[in-house]
Amino acid sequence: MTDFTMEIDAEGVAVITWDVPGKSMNVLNREAFTTCEALIDQALADDAVKGIVITSGKSTFAGGMDLNVLASIRNESGDNPAEGLFNFTMNGHRILRKIERAGMEPKTNKGGKPIACAIPGTCAGIGTEIALACHHRVMADNPKAKIGLPEILVGLFPGAGGTTRYSRMVGAMAAAPVLLEGRMLDPKKAKSAQLVDNVVPAEGLLQAAKDWVLNASPADIVKPWDAKGYKMPGGAPYHPAGFMTFVGASAMIHGKTKGVYPAAKALLSAIYEGALVDFDTALKIEARYFTQILMNPSSSAMIRSLFINKEALEKGANRPAVPDQTVKKVGILGAGMMGAGIAYVSANAGIEVVLIDAKQDSADKGKAHAEGILDKGVARKKVTSEKKAEVLARITATTDYAAVKGCDLIVEAVFEDPKVKAEVTQKAEAAMLDTGIFATNTSTLPITMLAKASARPEQFIGIHFFSPVDKMALVEIIKGKQTGDVAVAKALDFVRQIRKTPIVVNDERFFYANRCILPYVNEGVRMLQEGVAPALIENAAKLVGMPLGPLQLTDETSIDLGAKIARATKAGDPDYDDTTDELIFWMEAEGRLGRKANAGFYSYDDKGKRTGLWDGLGARYAVKDDQPDLTDVQHRLLFAQVLEAVRALEAGVLMDIREGDVGAILGWGFAPWSGGPFSWLDILGTPYAAERCDQLTEQYGPRFACPALLREMADKGQSFYGRFGEGPAANAA
Repeated sequence: MTDFTMEIDAEGVAVITWDVPGKSMNVLNREAFTTCEALIDQALADDAVKGIVITSGKSTFAGGMDLNVLASIRNESGDNPAEGLFNFTMNGHRILRKIERAGMEPKTNKGGKPIACAIPGTCAGIGTEIALACHHRVMADNPKAKIGLPEILVGLFPGAGGTTRYSRMVGAMAAAPVLLEGRMLDPKKAKSAQLVDNVVPAEGLLQAAKDWVLNASPADIVKPWDAKGYKMPGGAPYHPAGFMTFVGASAMIHGKTKGVYPAAKALLSAIYEGALVDFDTALKIEARYFTQILMNPSSSAMIRSLFINKEALEKGANRPAVPDQTVKKVGILGAGMMGAGIAYVSANAGIEVVLIDAKQDSADKGKAHAEGILDKGVARKKVTSEKKAEVLARITATTDYAAVKGCDLIVEAVFEDPKVKAEVTQKAEAAMLDTGIFATNTSTLPITMLAKASARPEQFIGIHFFSPVDKMALVEIIKGKQTGDVAVAKALDFVRQIRKTPIVVNDERFFYANRCILPYVNEGVRMLQEGVAPALIENAAKLVGMPLGPLQLTDETSIDLGAKIARATKAGDPDYDDTTDELIFWMEAEGRLGRKANAGFYSYDDKGKRTGLWDGLGARYAVKDDQPDLTDVQHRLLFAQVLEAVRALEAGVLMDIREGDVGAILGWGFAPWSGGPFSWLDILGTPYAAERCDQLTEQYGPRFACPALLREMADKGQSFYGRFGEGPAANAA
């Protein structure tokens, strides 16, 4: 079977169907695109064919380009990868331009055949770009379906003509949400945004596309930019209105990206420069900028981490080879914000939920949390009343541990107190299935220690959710020393069911995520104590791609939580460096507990909105006249995190660098432009990274000491992805 096939009906409409064998969603590769072009040529040359409909044999239309193709082209191109990528991109433009022109005479715009696109479901990336090249787009009225150009979210921009076509269709300003924000729109919103021309019932989709083809006039198939007198909506760059649009767009991009996401700037440049020339030259400009981005190490790293690696982990790349462990009934112990959030995502995924708390009103409040989330969905018309009722019906809120009978998974989410956790563990294990798995949700407590309370330690595992559960994509699964493969598989299958991204790590205090994020926070506090201006600390972090500065992050997570972690760490590790604790304990004593108290490192108004950094910080820690270089501050903040990631890999806590990179971006927002800690070290080069460690160690202390693994790799000139490849690390040379 081929990815594209064609049938010509009795009325002379050639229906080209895209249906990739063995895939749940169509993705485009080089061979398939060649096949598609051959079918287009055949249909255009056949006098019996009156027009063409391109559609999908699946319930969706397309998921985009197979991004592995781009890597293979780069590798095949030898010493000139840019030329290979540019030629590949221009060949794609040629094929889509052939669809768009559809056999028309260049000068008269006559003699072409109408081509429609029938879109049954979700359509993204190259799928949308193919649709935009067609003369008419019909989409099924399916509220679950989405269409858009989300390439910007993985460090690219639409490079198969989508940038040029869509901006010329609607104007730069109207195109911004789709192109610059990567928004995926439902069919009705897509029609308003002109991504599609018509929305029809699913059962009439193909016929509606055929009807349009059979009734299209010659004028219907001429694109606006190919007709005489075309003017760009909203004004071209040299038009007064258009000039202001591009000035505003440039400011907006720099404000949002802080200059660290090259794709957004390249996209705007392609639109701006392309609007000054004819359409075919604009496509060449787009291809040049697209090639530039493909050659940028940031984009390559983002594609690898946020698309290829993330997808591999979600498909169970590191899952033990045991039978399916799909969760049928889950018991959740503790109905606080965390437990309530886990209950909601579980019920929303179709799993029966028992939500237990010590008091019935607390359990009911936990269920009400799920209702609140669903109510917001109903208000935004993303959830129906029927769906809300269905999800809530799956949650049983109770105080009775007997209700966990039949549960094949328990997720404990009570206070971070080993005694409390031990008590509920024993109660639940007495009632749950003998073959069931018990998972403890903890951010810091060692799993092996907590498993001592279990009668079945091989069935005991850690699952670390991030708050808020319904919004955070990452789940950290922690193996205790006695945790068995079935428990790991159960946790992975559960995370897949609730549509989150899992990473699996070995047990050690703070696991992986918190092990790396705490040094980031502490480094910000240290700099404050040294007299570095608070605004410099915070803005340096944002300018290097961190979503929150270390001081704001502490406010968001609460300062008393930091104090609690500091005390617990000191109790468990006598050698713990407590330099930063003095400031945290002082803030705690002052009642400045962060956002929840409307007072922390920042000041807040009565509505909880930040009004600026608290001026009381300067009274306690005077700001020095001589401030450090911006890059120096940024390197301190980033190296504090990445060195812990390397140490976690050395210690065997982290077993796969893909999990290290994906987990860092999704878990705490580590500079997504970099692709994650290991990708960033590869961008820097291990020799320079080791040299920078030495410089930072000399200036600021042994916490920046170069790990032995990094030193060895630097001496050998190795990269992390070159050495460890695509799989569990073996620390082999």
